[in-house]
Amino acid sequence: MDRWILSYDHYEPGTERLREALCTLGNGYFATRGAAPEASAGTVHYPGTYIAGCYDRLPAEIDGRHIDNTDLVTMPNWLPLAFRAADGEWLDLDRAQADDRLLSYQQELDMRRGVLTRLLRVRDAQGRTSRIAQRRIVSMDDPHLAALETTIVAEDWSGPAQIISALDGRVANAGVERYRRLPGAHLTHEKTSRQDDPELLLLRTRTISSQIGIAVAARTRISAEADQTTRCEDAWTGHDLTLDVREGEPVTVEKVAAVFTSRDHAVEESGQAALAAATDAGGFDDLLERHTLAWSRIWRRCQLSVDDVEVQRALNLHIFHLMQTVSEHSVDLDVGVPARGLHGEAYRGHVFWDELFILPFLTMRFPEIARALLMYRWRRLPAARRAAAAAGHRGAMYPWQSAADGREETQRVHLNPRSGRWLPDHTHLQRHVGLTVALNVWRYYEATGDAEFLAEHGTEIMLEVARFFADLAAYDRSTDRYEIRGVMGPDEYHDAYPGRERPGLDNNAYTNVLAAWVLRRALDAFAALPRDRRAELHERLTLTRQDITRFEDVARKMYVPFHDGVISQFDGYADLEEFDWTGYRERYGDIRRLDRILEAEGDSPNRYKVSKQADVLMLFYVLSPGELDDVLRPLGYEHGPALAARTIAYYLPRTCDGSTLSSLVHAWILARVDGDTAWKLFLESLFGDINDVQHGTTGEGVHLGAMAGTVDLVQRCHAGISTRGGILRLEPRLPAAIGELRLGLRYRGHWGVDLTCRHDLVRVVLRPGAASPIRVSCGTEEAEIQPGASWETPIPDG
Repeated sequence: MDRWILSYDHYEPGTERLREALCTLGNGYFATRGAAPEASAGTVHYPGTYIAGCYDRLPAEIDGRHIDNTDLVTMPNWLPLAFRAADGEWLDLDRAQADDRLLSYQQELDMRRGVLTRLLRVRDAQGRTSRIAQRRIVSMDDPHLAALETTIVAEDWSGPAQIISALDGRVANAGVERYRRLPGAHLTHEKTSRQDDPELLLLRTRTISSQIGIAVAARTRISAEADQTTRCEDAWTGHDLTLDVREGEPVTVEKVAAVFTSRDHAVEESGQAALAAATDAGGFDDLLERHTLAWSRIWRRCQLSVDDVEVQRALNLHIFHLMQTVSEHSVDLDVGVPARGLHGEAYRGHVFWDELFILPFLTMRFPEIARALLMYRWRRLPAARRAAAAAGHRGAMYPWQSAADGREETQRVHLNPRSGRWLPDHTHLQRHVGLTVALNVWRYYEATGDAEFLAEHGTEIMLEVARFFADLAAYDRSTDRYEIRGVMGPDEYHDAYPGRERPGLDNNAYTNVLAAWVLRRALDAFAALPRDRRAELHERLTLTRQDITRFEDVARKMYVPFHDGVISQFDGYADLEEFDWTGYRERYGDIRRLDRILEAEGDSPNRYKVSKQADVLMLFYVLSPGELDDVLRPLGYEHGPALAARTIAYYLPRTCDGSTLSSLVHAWILARVDGDTAWKLFLESLFGDINDVQHGTTGEGVHLGAMAGTVDLVQRCHAGISTRGGILRLEPRLPAAIGELRLGLRYRGHWGVDLTCRHDLVRVVLRPGAASPIRVSCGTEEAEIQPGASWETPIPDG
């Protein structure tokens, strides 16, 4: 097995959409699913191209309700390339396989170079055998370019052949079955016309409500003499190429596409920009060389290796898809990270809280990308303020789902495919997303020391989130505690109390504890500012002494529920019924989506001690033991290894892992106490998308948070990296299956921090050229490493 290659040695229609998602190529500006160029959208195939930040909003009537439907829009398809011999049938893998005429098939994704290759032999109905080789890239060098090279060899025939190279704008968002009752036609089209250059095609479109102009141009060249005609139809334009093919002589068709939008900088008109880029682009080999060099630069900054080839291949795949979704080309785009990447239409391309799992890896390798993603949140601070004010609160209330302008995009109804019913959706009550935004700001500052960002943007975010939660918290005189009512936690299976119509829960422990932590960190960030900046924020945010006192008081008196010696998920959790886990597993097998099963039965998870995913246990993921202790001890609550162990043991068997993030979090928190179980859960998360453990969801788009989270788990959990207090802290806990772990990091502006972890020792090298030394610690040992020097220390037992 090659750690850089994801390969398939046969064609399988039933898994084609999964392969299309896993073989997506992108560059942070746009991405194209790994669909066959000759295929159109249908039950088997789903070609899809998505441009970062290109959303459109359409009204819809669902179950008698008026809703807004905001999608990351599928763009015109630049791939179409069809082939046939003489007047035979067009190449169709599904028909050829059904008739046993697909003689061989191989598809290979080269992650090191960012190249998708397809090799096949097919025989048509007349008995003519052809061999086809295709290579595809979406340029990491030039964010606007993509290219497809197709070589055709007639093995046992000679004669006329026909090739069509086209641009297809007859697309709509239809990649997720449960959304198909929602409107999906987001594009209007200008009339297509022939270009003066016979090699060129151009298609102009515009999104309906957001009015984003999109232009796709393509240049097609063929290595043989060919007669060519250009056809222009409604939302479609293509070249018809007719040529004579000789047995054994290869014919190569090269197609280069250019994509531009009206959102791009330094572009007068997107159509002319696309035509110019397609015209001036080099040949496929030139584009490939520059593209490969760009990927080489990325992989140098993503150094992370383990001595297990299968694990390494999955980690490489996850890094590959993360960097295709957000890259250096994303930095100036003002975009967030869609939870399902630029790989499909699940979650309608919205931005959730997945930055929590994505930013740590980026921060220590591509801090400029991490900063840009935080700027996406800062630019939407006015929308968050408006949302808070509309809800009757001060500060900033970030939405659970975000898209273009930062308003709440969470659906108010959702479809249960098992029952066929549309149900109220209350997930917008997950207020903890704002706490995640503030947490991410502080973690970025800890790792980078970027005082400028903290002063100019980060502290303002943290203060406004803190102000919202300080205002949201209600004081109870009888207990001298602050409470947060009417919210949802990360669990998502509990959105109300049994028998109560009003949605929301009281005192979700994750929300309350993290709110107390953020209130303290917001004050720390404010205190770290230069005096003039503090004065400016005082004035601009009308931040009073009363506000600061409120922050301190809420952080010191926040209520945290407990029951049976463990932290309660929320007030009243202890009163819920225990669930028949054994009976339901025997009856249904896979119960990851227990909410759908129960609703179809006329029941609800609100009645039971069941969780979709980690909720209380998220506290042990986002906060170190010391940080959690620093919150709970001033509140007067016991905290220590015994409480953590009891809480973990209580909730693990009551969680059905309905989210890909759940096994990731559980693997993290178990790494200290149960290495074997932690490794099993890590592997489950690591191969979740490759094996499509959720039975079809990966084909709708990869789970980018889980992908990045597995890489971050290796980095921050297995290597034990944290960055608190200006010290690079190391607490390695390698699983037994891994003998050695190597990392390359950027820490506080220092390139070239190399880390090697084994079961018996840790070694840190600061490469020559660093501007200053760094401080590192492992256990009780601490050292200052000079540029060009190294430090090695045994790993403490336990």
